[in-house]
Amino acid sequence: MNRILIVEDEPAISNLIQMNLAAAGYCCVCAFDGAKAADRLELERFDLILLDIMLPEIDGYELMDYIRPLEIPVIFLTAKANTEDKVKGLKAGADDYLTKPFEIAELLARVETVLRRCQKTESRLKAGDLEIDMSARIVKKQGQPVNLTVKEYELLLLLIQNKNIALFRDFIYEKIWGSGYMGDSRTVDLHVQRLRKKIGWEQKIKTVYKVGYRLED
Repeated sequence: MNRILIVEDEPAISNLIQMNLAAAGYCCVCAFDGAKAADRLELERFDLILLDIMLPEIDGYELMDYIRPLEIPVIFLTAKANTEDKVKGLKAGADDYLTKPFEIAELLARVETVLRRCQKTESRLKAGDLEIDMSARIVKKQGQPVNLTVKEYELLLLLIQNKNIALFRDFIYEKIWGSGYMGDSRTVDLHVQRLRKKIGWEQKIKTVYKVGYRLED
């Protein structure tokens, strides 16, 4: 399980991030100022850091000087939205930069992308009665292989990585098919219907009225 350090001084934001990352299968630790984050980094191993810039004690830029030799990927989460701040953050060594307010689905997608880019994602994933070998792209249900198409497999991963989050149809379409949503929901609906049937998750993949779909525990 990937371990993520959340360095954010606003408890409400920190708790929201922790709750959603935990639901997506990550182990999270919170630090509410830069000094406590540095203490955590001395004692524990982390695969990713989500780092606010404007922090008590030690700000995010200063903390980056401490993090850089540890070679832990960093995503800046900050209200500083102008181009100069983004360039400064990336030049300081951050792997990505996300401005507040942000959608949880986008944060989860960026976390996954950075971990994959830095080769810190785990090759096997367990979700309910499914086991997924992501390096071989093999899905098993109770030990038996499930034959999924490429798009069904990608849809399954997207739902698992955004568990308990309602995903809009246009978001699903853009993530899976990689082109702009044209307003026709039939492609998404058909693939969800087939996926439900193949993996027996008719009760777990819920239809959200006028929105899209949500995978529930």
